Amino acid sequence: MSTVGVLLIVKNEGKVLTKCLSSVASWADQIVVVDSGSDDNTLEIARSFTSDVYVHSDWPGFGKQRQIAQSYMNTEWVFAIDADEEVSEPLQQSILAAVKLNEPVLYRLDRLSSAFGKRINHSGWSPDWIVRLYPRELASYNDALVHEKVVTNNSLGSKKLSGHLYHDTYSSLAHYSAKTTGYLKAWADDREGRKSSSVSKAISHAMACFIKMYFVKRGFLDGRHGFILAWLAAHSTFYKYIDLWLREYQKK
Repeated sequence: MSTVGVLLIVKNEGKVLTKCLSSVASWADQIVVVDSGSDDNTLEIARSFTSDVYVHSDWPGFGKQRQIAQSYMNTEWVFAIDADEEVSEPLQQSILAAVKLNEPVLYRLDRLSSAFGKRINHSGWSPDWIVRLYPRELASYNDALVHEKVVTNNSLGSKKLSGHLYHDTYSSLAHYSAKTTGYLKAWADDREGRKSSSVSKAISHAMACFIKMYFVKRGFLDGRHGFILAWLAAHSTFYKYIDLWLREYQKK
């Protein structure tokens, strides 16, 4: 019988971690949690679900931190999840059925995301097909500092899982700010010295981001939340490009 392990990387996720782990604890053969320096009750909660809890405070980026977590796993299959996500019952059954088949493929799932208390059905957020289930010895995450992806040296095909992964992206504006700050810095860190920027690029990319998200991706159908998310995305886009330019300017 093939085995499946759940992989999480966390930091200060005490408010949401119990809900996440409760959705996988009954069927996962192993749960590995790698913490990057929490100062809340994250570790206490994680240890109430699994003994495979490790602390790696020297942050190497999202991709490499997931690689570290995978190095502690001994199951044949890896299911990666974030602390603010929850596995639905249909998705659970689909995962177990896929693992039972034990085919060397990557499995994609459709993630349904909410923001500020509302499910977002447009804005480029849905459908959101992402690879989260994969054979441990044939695939892993890449080295990206942010927006990491599952990669493989083998010519593995991909299949879709049924059911949904529920994602509570932002609970409040303060949560949004805290969550995106690290992503924006990692984006600029990854491109500093390799990619050029300017004030005009920052403005044009921000405008294009809003237009794409609100009009092309039909964010207006998400109502006021769609406008807010498009505006915030444009602001974040301006921020990361202007940060890159300011770093170049200060070096000169």
